[in-house]
Amino acid sequence: MKYMIQIYLNDSMAHIAKLPEDEQESIYGEYRAILQAPGVIDGNQLQPAETATTVRVHDGQTVTADGPFASTKEPLGGYYLFEADHPGAAIALASRIPAARMGGAVEVRPVIER
Repeated sequence: MKYMIQIYLNDSMAHIAKLPEDEQESIYGEYRAILQAPGVIDGNQLQPAETATTVRVHDGQTVTADGPFASTKEPLGGYYLFEADHPGAAIALASRIPAARMGGAVEVRPVIER
């Protein structure tokens, strides 16, 4: 089964930029290392939520709005796509993501495969 592991960041994540360069590199190195883990298919950091465009269709007309769909406390900051035989493996991988221990949240969601 495939799992989408979504990384939600909160405002406290901004403190990473204030850390010494070697500590910042260590944290970013953890994210890069997860990309190399067995079963990880893909993963990327996202641009800030302010760069999003929300798309809706009303009465056949496409309507766009700048910014994310909702103003959230923890915007989506990145993701990994992971394949494993059981959800425990996805949860174990998610627990390695620095945001999970730094005030953010990591959501593990099974992907419906067709």
